[in-house]
Amino acid sequence: MIRQDKSSGKILGIGKGSSTDSDDDNERVDAAEEETDEDDHTFFDTRDILSSSSFRSNGSDLRTSSFSSDDEGTIADDSEDNIDPYVKSVGSNFPSIKRRKKLPDPVEREKSVSLWSMIKENIGKDLTKVCLPVYFNEPLSSLQKCFEDLEYSYLLDRAYEWGKRGNNLMRILNVAAFAVSGYSSTEGRICKPFNPLLGETYEADFPDKGVRFFSEKVSHHPMIVACHCQGTGWKLWGDSNLKSKFWGRSIQLDPVGVLTLEFDDGEVFKWSKVTTSIYNLILGKLYCDHYGTMRIEGNRDYSCKLKFKEQSIIDRNPHQVHGGVQDRNGKTVATLFGKWDESMHYANGDCSAKGKGQDSLSETHLLWKRSKPPKYSTRYNLTRFAITLNELTPGLKEKLPPTDSRLRPDQRYLENGEYEMANSEKLRLEQRQRQARNMQERGWKPRWFAKDKNSDSYRFIGGYWEAREQGKWDSCPDIFGQIPSDHPLD
Repeated sequence: MIRQDKSSGKILGIGKGSSTDSDDDNERVDAAEEETDEDDHTFFDTRDILSSSSFRSNGSDLRTSSFSSDDEGTIADDSEDNIDPYVKSVGSNFPSIKRRKKLPDPVEREKSVSLWSMIKENIGKDLTKVCLPVYFNEPLSSLQKCFEDLEYSYLLDRAYEWGKRGNNLMRILNVAAFAVSGYSSTEGRICKPFNPLLGETYEADFPDKGVRFFSEKVSHHPMIVACHCQGTGWKLWGDSNLKSKFWGRSIQLDPVGVLTLEFDDGEVFKWSKVTTSIYNLILGKLYCDHYGTMRIEGNRDYSCKLKFKEQSIIDRNPHQVHGGVQDRNGKTVATLFGKWDESMHYANGDCSAKGKGQDSLSETHLLWKRSKPPKYSTRYNLTRFAITLNELTPGLKEKLPPTDSRLRPDQRYLENGEYEMANSEKLRLEQRQRQARNMQERGWKPRWFAKDKNSDSYRFIGGYWEAREQGKWDSCPDIFGQIPSDHPLD
């Protein structure tokens, strides 16, 4: 975790992301420079709207996740709610499974390490190739972080149900809320996830959410992870790579890749993520921001454009997201607004049209609201959901392949607060990972994903869950084990 000296503001310990390139004066680059300023008038002040006496949250389609209360179960929403009771129950009628609510108490006292001393010599370089001590990590891998975006998967369950009922507008509105909700867990998260080893995998069989998720690191150079998730009436897949830029006082991460969501009735939506930057690496309080334009393209009636507003130094209400849903003719039929770390709402019609403003948003509807923070906070600012992702529930270890992130020793040591062992193991595995480039050059291929010939993206080829059922992991190498003494590293 990044720590700072209270008197000087100097960093004593870490940042999230891995990253490179150019001039400090240009560090606040907008990822959507091609967007014109004509969209700026669509940014209503979300805080003013939600606090105004004229605001009514009719049909507030809120269902908190099963990880959101101090006790088992969910928290009831007390606001006015006219939504169809059956749709409201969709995504909340799965079996209850007991999961942990806190990380293990640390065995050792954490050390303070200066991040700036580690990265100051690497301005203009790719930080993904800079080996940082384990103290700068959180006990999750990038593969697990992909699944963290599915915390509010009930929004996709509802989207499926709305479409079945012929309401495709409500379907895309819930899809849009889901696309924004994946950013909510990043607030206050300033530690770096573990970079997976080539061939490392992660499974998430969560019957309490009605989903099965699987991800694999499919390329080392460039570093690409691919994922596939099966839900109730839908499936979601994609692969991702990060183009990173280190500006000296900030790190900019530009995602490369497309997420595809397909419903069983054939409706498909595609979108890409927006730019993420982490600021104040040298002085001040570290914070991350997401900005740029997200386009959710549909193959039927509707598409959606969302603009994540870049935070300014004097911004009194940061993290705003505004946008609209357009029909085939380009007409805006619904307006969306909210904050990526709080909630998303919608109103019917084009509320950004000339002559309209906050008055036209007096009747709004709640689509999504972020779950409560955990009862037991962690030094990594993990959410309730994130706390469960590296958990080895009873009987699970025996079912996992030797490539699963939960079995990665340096990550497990870090979670347990055994920092010296974690750092030692991280260095050992990074040395082992030196094989990866040669492995790729010799024709190594991922086990569970293959490149789509048409799109050049990775698609899940299946067979994983069947192999898990039979316990057949013969094709999965022991990537976390010791390197044979006669095995060449380079």
